[in-house]
Order: sequence, then C-alpha cells, then structure tokens
Amino acid sequence: MADRRLQVFYVVAKVLSFTKASEALHMTQPAVTFQVKQLEEFFNTRLFNRTHNKITLTEAGKLVYGYSEVIFDHYKKMNNDVRELTGGVTGSLLIGASTTIAEYMLPSLLGVFKNKFEDVSISLQVENTDAIVAMVENNIIDLGVVEAPVYNKNMEVEVCRLDEMVLIVPVNHHLANHESISMEDIRGYRYISREEGSDSRTVIDTYITEQGLSYSDLNVVMEMGSPEAVKMAVESDVGIAIVSRTTLNKELKLNTLKSIKLDPPLTRPFSHIRQKHKFRHKAVGELLDFAVEFCRERALKDGFQLPSKDDIKKFT
Repeated sequence: MADRRLQVFYVVAKVLSFTKASEALHMTQPAVTFQVKQLEEFFNTRLFNRTHNKITLTEAGKLVYGYSEVIFDHYKKMNNDVRELTGGVTGSLLIGASTTIAEYMLPSLLGVFKNKFEDVSISLQVENTDAIVAMVENNIIDLGVVEAPVYNKNMEVEVCRLDEMVLIVPVNHHLANHESISMEDIRGYRYISREEGSDSRTVIDTYITEQGLSYSDLNVVMEMGSPEAVKMAVESDVGIAIVSRTTLNKELKLNTLKSIKLDPPLTRPFSHIRQKHKFRHKAVGELLDFAVEFCRERALKDGFQLPSKDDIKKFT
C-alpha cells in the first residue's frame, strides 16, 4: 500500500548505499536507482548528493527521510491494529541470523511457527552479529537472532540460552579420551579455524586472548567458511578445531567426532534482538515470544544452560 518509491528511498537513506539497499530489498541496483530518481522527479529536487562512490542526504533528503520514518511507523501500526481487530496474525517478517543459528536452530523453529501461523510469510538473511544488529537498528529487518554479546543500548536483547564451545577431534585421535583441555595444550596440534569476521572466530579469539595467548600462537593449517566445512576437515584428520556444541548433534550420535570441554569453559549467548521503543507488529511479537520459549525448551532438552541474571548482565 505504501508508496514504493518512498520505501526504496527510505532503505537507501538508512544504509547510504544503493548496493546494500538493493541487497536488502532483493532488487537490482538499477531498479533501486530508478525508484529514487522517480521520487526526486516527483519532488523536483535532488534527495542525495553523489560524490566519489559515496552518497549523503541533501537538506530535502533529510526532510523526506524524517517524514518517511514517521509514515512507515504509522503504517505498521495501522496494519497491525486492523489485523488485531479481525483477529488474525498475518504479514511478512524479515529475520536476520548468524550462521550457526541459521543452519542449526532456525529451520526447526520456523517450521513449527509456520504450522501455527500459516498466514505469516518469513524471509531469512544470514550475516554476522554486527551486520544483524545494524540491520535491526536501521529497520531493514524485523528481528535478529545472534550468537555473540550485544552491547548496543538501542537494542532490546533477550538472551534465551547459553551455547558451549568445545574442541572436536577425530574419534581415533589420542586426545579423544580427554575430558577437558586448555588452549596451551591445543597449541601443539594442527588447528582448523573459522574465517575472520565470523561470530565463532570472534568469540574464540577473545577467549584465546583471555588465556594469555594470541591467534598467531596456534598452528593454524586451514581457515574454513562454515561449521560443516570445519567438521569435515576434522573428520578427515586435517587438524582439530573449536566449534559450537549446537552443531554436533549428528556427529556425536554417529560417533564420527569426539568433543572435549575447554578448560576454562567457553560459553556465548544466543539472543533475540529488536529495536527498543519501536512499535511492534503483532506477528513480530508472536514470533519473538514463540522463539524465546522454543529456544529455552530446546536448550533444556539438549542439555544446555539457561542464562542466569549474571549471564544476562554480562552479555548485554
């Protein structure tokens, strides 16, 4: 119902990039540029300054952006109020999630949710935590689910469970019978790492530093771009690795990998994030409440910790 030209302009103004806006809107860049140009022609003025591959809002652009933010907030509220009046939970939701959560938690969660709310359409974008936080803050997505601490005070953060990071080794590895292991001991073995920029890598690098070591102290033989690639490399005896225990259900059941606790333990939060003080679409509220409860139930079933009050303070 809302003016498509204004919708496209709003996203471009949020991210100040035609390329990023086209990705967020699932449109081609020429199509995004065309919509903005149409709006500029309507107002008979430029809305963006374009210099050296960078864009900024003109004074007119800042004015239109301010009004569009109010318009879309009221539009969401109107849509939700009508839906509540008619008793249905419908609409489209855009969720952002980091890799481990997107691959190992959300498929089952969203499957159960869709069975309960068939008229809600859901799209998923996979990025690291920093990118998800930025997209929530800029109203590009409705809800984020992330696997690293979030200290942004503009975010409403709901920590639903604690994820444990563990060392994995081949089943015939001579470390396989160890109950726990330190980073100092891991230094002596070939190590497989996640790629720089991933949430798992960031959490592990921080942990290594806390143990008085650095990433360069490890005997890194390979960097991989996904948990599945890391596990396959460990199964092939290329090296050992630290991964989320959430990713290991299949391998532990089939006895293709052994997991060893880290000493001291390494945990990280799985959290749902949304903007504070923003109108909440009914479908977003239903999904958030459902996701938090689902996450906690699954955590207890799989033997993970629920967050304490101290954990929540530590990770938010």
